[in-house]
Amino acid sequence: MHIEEWLETVPAISVYLLVGLVIGLESLGIPLPGEIVLVSASLLAASQDHINPYVLGASAIAGAVIGDSIGYLIGRRGGKPLLAWLGRKFPKHFGAEHVASAERSFQKWGMWAVFVGRFIALLRIFAGPLAGVLRMPYWKFAIANVLGGIVWAGGTTAVIYSVGKVAENWLKRFSWLGLVLALCFGLGSMLVMKWRTKKAGQQKAARQEAATRQGTATQQEAAEPEPVPAAE
Repeated sequence: MHIEEWLETVPAISVYLLVGLVIGLESLGIPLPGEIVLVSASLLAASQDHINPYVLGASAIAGAVIGDSIGYLIGRRGGKPLLAWLGRKFPKHFGAEHVASAERSFQKWGMWAVFVGRFIALLRIFAGPLAGVLRMPYWKFAIANVLGGIVWAGGTTAVIYSVGKVAENWLKRFSWLGLVLALCFGLGSMLVMKWRTKKAGQQKAARQEAATRQGTATQQEAAEPEPVPAAE
């Protein structure tokens, strides 16, 4: 069966549910490729008339907002011990360097870290739980959460769907290539975030090492006996 014929048999409701579920779980704090799934589904909607882009966008927005809200409640109840537990279970995603980087973002942007975090792959899984851990007032979190969900999920669906419609004939010939491009886009954003997190961790380690050396030198200077003046 040709890939286009197979795609036509995929029920639209399953696509909506898959997108909402994956994005919701990712927003809740579980490392999943929400952006890749959304981009792929939007491209699929551009080539398959039975998938409604408005319903798809609404499903993505609902998953983003609800998932982040649940993550906020879990973080508020679990606190710092929750982040420590997640760090042991998912060290590649919730390691000390990742958490420190996310906390710096919250300290710098405040409530808008929730909004900006929607557009950054790894920060997206931190936004809800970390906002709860840091006791951000819920009304501030809710505003940024809803706005971020609408702009990111709805905007991504609209942009990718529009691009897909423009290149619909080309995508029909190379459907697999469209999925590969979506995969590369999602992986690229994750790699950039990982690189930035690693760089921030290296800078922090360098600062700590410099501070340790400076402290050791100060202690040595304090321990050196004062020279005894020569007798006349």
